[in-house]
Amino acid sequence: MAQDYNTGPLSPGRSETPEPSSIQGRRNAGVPLLDEDGAISFQLEACLKHIFAKYCVPPAQKPESHDGKRHVLLNPPLGAYLDPEGLDAWARDTNGAPFSQETKKELVEFLDVTDDGGLTFKGFLQIYQLQTENDEEETWRDLSNHGFDRTLKLVATRREEIEAGEDEMHHASTYSS
Repeated sequence: MAQDYNTGPLSPGRSETPEPSSIQGRRNAGVPLLDEDGAISFQLEACLKHIFAKYCVPPAQKPESHDGKRHVLLNPPLGAYLDPEGLDAWARDTNGAPFSQETKKELVEFLDVTDDGGLTFKGFLQIYQLQTENDEEETWRDLSNHGFDRTLKLVATRREEIEAGEDEMHHASTYSS
């Protein structure tokens, strides 16, 4: 593919960065996004599964936390995909705006999708493979926008996740009385 993913529609430019003075890869030597062969690392793939699972069809089952940890990573169900609404929601939460129609056409043309044009997890990984190869900091910003820190741990930084936790506590207290 001859598309420039640094400035193209799959990687809209954002000037803000969590650590503007960091040099790509140096701050995160202990937590690689890509393995030594240039493929997505197991740690990054686990984060991407969680992000994908928040928006996929069919919806992911929220796992129970058996060890008292507050944040448990989601896993998408087998055969899951992002429909147009899920794709728009993911793009908004990641980049601040849904993708243009042109970008959506490119996704269907170049990435792994269902027969109906839904983005599969394989296609989602393809997006992040290309992006991370070209601009690792953009991937770190995306991860941060979805609540992951620089060690790839899910932390309570997103308002929606904090509110969801409050809703769960309210729901639990309503039914435990």
